[in-house]
Amino acid sequence: MSMPDSRAIAVRAGIADSWAVGLGLIPLGLAFGVVLTQGGFDWWWAPIFSIVIYAGSMEFLAIGLVSAVTPFASIAAATLLVNFRHVFYGLSFPLHSIGSRIGRLYAVYALTDESYAIIAPKAGQELAGTRVLTVQVLCQAMWVVSGTVGALIGAVLPAGLTGLEFALTALFTVLAIDAFRVNRDIPATVIAVVCGLVAMLIAKEQMLIVGLGLFVACLLARFVYRNRAASA
Repeated sequence: MSMPDSRAIAVRAGIADSWAVGLGLIPLGLAFGVVLTQGGFDWWWAPIFSIVIYAGSMEFLAIGLVSAVTPFASIAAATLLVNFRHVFYGLSFPLHSIGSRIGRLYAVYALTDESYAIIAPKAGQELAGTRVLTVQVLCQAMWVVSGTVGALIGAVLPAGLTGLEFALTALFTVLAIDAFRVNRDIPATVIAVVCGLVAMLIAKEQMLIVGLGLFVACLLARFVYRNRAASA
């Protein structure tokens, strides 16, 4: 089989892998675009957010953080805590299957929950780098295009629409439910709820940052405890 033929097969496989999840990104992207313009941003900020940030949940959060003129340090802390899970994604992501340096750099940049969910279960297979990159390019393309379309729609809608901000809550809820279905870790769920309640009681205005910080600290402590118990 020639190299062009093998690449074409890998591209088709990547399309087949990602089309269902990619279609699921479209309504979220549309909601993000509408929320962005309803938040006072011009429509062309949608592709900028989706290329520079490219992290769905963080993009939603960035709208409120930037609008509120949040200090840069607080934005950086929120970004670190929200996307900290990507550190662990990288441990099982088949980056070695991508031959080119540029391709690997893009794969690191474009590593999202959706692309990881598609690719990670196949990491044990002989996975072509072209297939991995196809998944990531398609996921980002669908997100950027749908976000831009949503922003254009939001720009012509009457200002002051309410309820659209619930899209962020819905996004986190869906991600939490999906994560629990894959790994029914009841203690982690209980820890998350307790951390959220504690953060709401002690720092209501900074609940997200405090809650995420507590949750990450608890998970790290739990990881250390499990390792020590296993080696004892």
